[in-house]
Amino acid sequence: MINPTIKLKKKTWERIKRSSEAAGYSSPEEFVEHVLERELAKLEDAESDEEIVKKLKGLGYLE
Repeated sequence: MINPTIKLKKKTWERIKRSSEAAGYSSPEEFVEHVLERELAKLEDAESDEEIVKKLKGLGYLE
């Protein structure tokens, strides 16, 4: 397993910690990985970059 690092705002990290504890995850990192995997699964069947953008817009991630 690789250990990449991402930067988050302190407020976002606090929300992640609170949500992961409430949901019973063993760590905030486990929670983040699960959320990202779930969201990425929604995009995996896209056949083009344009389709990915369309799906992201549909999910409310892009305007």
